[in-house]
Amino acid sequence: MIDRFHHTSLQKTLASQAGVVLLGPRQVGKTTLAQDIADTRDAVYLDLERSADRQVLEEPDLYLDEQMGRLVIIDEVQLMPGLFGALRGQIDRRRRAGHRTGQFLLLGSASNTLLQQSAESLAGRVSYHELTPFTLDETGADSLSTLWLRGGFPDSYLADTNTISLAWRTDFIRTYLERDIPSFGLRIPSETLRRFWTMLAHEQGGLLNAARLAAGLGVSGQSVARYLDLLVDLMLVRRLPPWHANEGKRLVKSPKVYIRDAGLTHALLGIDRTEALLGHPVVGGSWEGFCIENLIAAAPRGTEASFYRSSAGAEIDLILTLPSGALWAIEIKRTTSPKVTRGFHIAADDLGAAERILVYADAREVPGQGGVKAMPLASAMAQLRSHDTDS
Repeated sequence: MIDRFHHTSLQKTLASQAGVVLLGPRQVGKTTLAQDIADTRDAVYLDLERSADRQVLEEPDLYLDEQMGRLVIIDEVQLMPGLFGALRGQIDRRRRAGHRTGQFLLLGSASNTLLQQSAESLAGRVSYHELTPFTLDETGADSLSTLWLRGGFPDSYLADTNTISLAWRTDFIRTYLERDIPSFGLRIPSETLRRFWTMLAHEQGGLLNAARLAAGLGVSGQSVARYLDLLVDLMLVRRLPPWHANEGKRLVKSPKVYIRDAGLTHALLGIDRTEALLGHPVVGGSWEGFCIENLIAAAPRGTEASFYRSSAGAEIDLILTLPSGALWAIEIKRTTSPKVTRGFHIAADDLGAAERILVYADAREVPGQGGVKAMPLASAMAQLRSHDTDS
């Protein structure tokens, strides 16, 4: 069994908040984590994909009043958007009754519906957490090659063979396209969305060029924007914004786009083993996206992520602005040579970066020129975790 970092942070949050909304894509392990937490306290679990559990909540106050003082876990809560108003009243009544913390744990596949409904009804009453696929510091540094190839979805990562893992991811993609996305009431042809998703995989880590994508799909630019918004909302794609605070510099304004789980990138491209990945043109973008997702997951809650690129060629792959205001400039290279470009130093100087890190493919930590520290991904994640007071 792999211990999740979120187990501790969720327990701490439930000890100080009335409720927690745990978001993440399907099959990422939300239910397993919630059930582990339920085993440690008096709790009741409801899954709104089961008709019997939905019927229990047809009159929510009648049922929830009977559960006063217990932790109520509600899975796939976005399937009953009208429930949020009742939950607001329940939290307020429980506070007046002296039950101020640990009352609700709400699980949901991220969507506009879920976020909007909960934000409107539960503002100031719940804390939001995002559960990602497995990260390198959860699986262990020795697992890097497997985690990179298969991605971090539990059933994919833990599969007995690479072939079984790829089959699971292929089925996962098909299920999302043919069942899950239509369940949100969105009418997008599954084959069109698959082609769009695959195009993003081929351009992993590239600047968004909506016009080119639209031309390739034979759709409008508005349709491309809608498809991208959907995959971002479902936490399957990351739209990494450009740094924009330097008004005196001519900076790139387009975001970079990454498929968030490396295993899904490889499944969309039919990459089934490490040797095939290392010989594929996407290897650099895949490695960059893999590192970025792990670094963001390890950063303290409230960290803002972006990238820097100027018209003069100064560039930083990842900028992390920590809640303290400290700015980390991180370069990512699939190389064993601990060197960064002159453009990285120029950009880091412009930004006044507090930390300058090169994440590279060697296992050693070595000092570089200009205050840059070269280190493996696991070491960079450990430094970020040490700044997270919630973990």
